[in-house]
Amino acid sequence: MFVGQALQQQLPRWLQALLTEKFFNACIIHEEVRKNEKNIFCLDCSTSLCPHCFSFHRSHRLLQIRRYVYHDVIRLDDAAKLIDCAYVQAYITNSAKVVFLNQRPQAKQCRGSGNTCSTCERSLQDPFLFCSLYCKIDYLIRTEGGLSKYLLECNFLPLPEPGLDDGLMTPDSVLEPASSNRTNSSGSGGSGGVGCRALACTAATDFVVRKKRTSVLVCNSPCRPVEPASASLMNRRKKTPHRAPLY
Repeated sequence: MFVGQALQQQLPRWLQALLTEKFFNACIIHEEVRKNEKNIFCLDCSTSLCPHCFSFHRSHRLLQIRRYVYHDVIRLDDAAKLIDCAYVQAYITNSAKVVFLNQRPQAKQCRGSGNTCSTCERSLQDPFLFCSLYCKIDYLIRTEGGLSKYLLECNFLPLPEPGLDDGLMTPDSVLEPASSNRTNSSGSGGSGGVGCRALACTAATDFVVRKKRTSVLVCNSPCRPVEPASASLMNRRKKTPHRAPLY
């Protein structure tokens, strides 16, 4: 994926394997067993695993790989323990913040007037600079010549609870809300933190809130008493019906 063999040699072995591995393929060892998709990555062995291979790597550093719209993503909290994730645009899906591992194909590459990825020119929200971990890594290698300042030491990385799920996510994904002040987690210790401004996508939510509040005000407003019907109308009798003449 990276241009030139020299650039690949600057990456640690586990990071090379993470960015080039094909996840969610059937495990050859457990091909006759159900749920044998390889959706776990072992950093110590630099290989992908299926849930049935987990027992042999229980004491290793393990990373849960998830998939959103046929693209591999990982939780932002897990990624921030391994590498500085500042300026990488995060998404929220299934109530979890995630980041894409690699670039996503674009139908047409054209640099717009708005904010775009510094590597692949994909449209981004301010103030993000990269759409995936790959784009940031590629940019740092090209501009700074290495990743030593951005790689973090992580000696313990267990699978999240409840543990071995299938890693699939629903398409209910939105941009990272404005309530988050940093792209990377607070405990990552990265050197590239950035404050996030409010996103325009919250306008729809505000509209719903205002609509609900308006409904509450209308219901709570004092209602005028219903005027009683007049006595003449209540005591009015029906007259004898007259049928239309026949011709």
